[in-house]
Amino acid sequence: MTIDTATAQRQVLAAADSLFYERGVQAVGMDAIRTASGVSLKRLYQLFPSKDALIEAYLKHRDELWKTMLAEHVDPTTEPRDRILAAFDFLHAWFQQADYRGCAFINSFGELGTVSPRVAELANQHKADFQQRLTELAEAAGAPAPARLAEYLILLSEGAITRSAISGSDEPAVRAREAASLLLDALLPAAQVGV
Repeated sequence: MTIDTATAQRQVLAAADSLFYERGVQAVGMDAIRTASGVSLKRLYQLFPSKDALIEAYLKHRDELWKTMLAEHVDPTTEPRDRILAAFDFLHAWFQQADYRGCAFINSFGELGTVSPRVAELANQHKADFQQRLTELAEAAGAPAPARLAEYLILLSEGAITRSAISGSDEPAVRAREAASLLLDALLPAAQVGV
């Protein structure tokens, strides 16, 4: 039975997502993707002409997934200050996932960033988009220097992501949220911090 192109792409991307995230992009060959996806190697290469193309699709998928999960935590929150802290609540929930292996972009950049300009570009874009989202949240909260506050917040976030991946603990998200709260107390107008 021949499966349609959209279904085959979903199967390949799901297999790549699982295997690349768990084992790393260099450790997983196209044969492993073929086996896990149930899509023939010929069809796999018709869908993704190279492993680089598949890695790019994987990272784009991870970016969409990450943005969706972040929005699920931030968007329902109404208070501007709490919306910023909700980003750290998202990190905490993410770190508790059984398959958490750190940031796919940091991991992929660590493996390929020096030899793959496209992986470096996608990793940089993902991080820039997150920083822009934090800048928008800081601006909505009335921060006098929203871009600067976002720089502080992203450093807390990235540190928590890396520390959690290394330690296997969700505690870094809790500590990063506490530090973010202290920053917000110091940098947001008094009306926003309940004083």
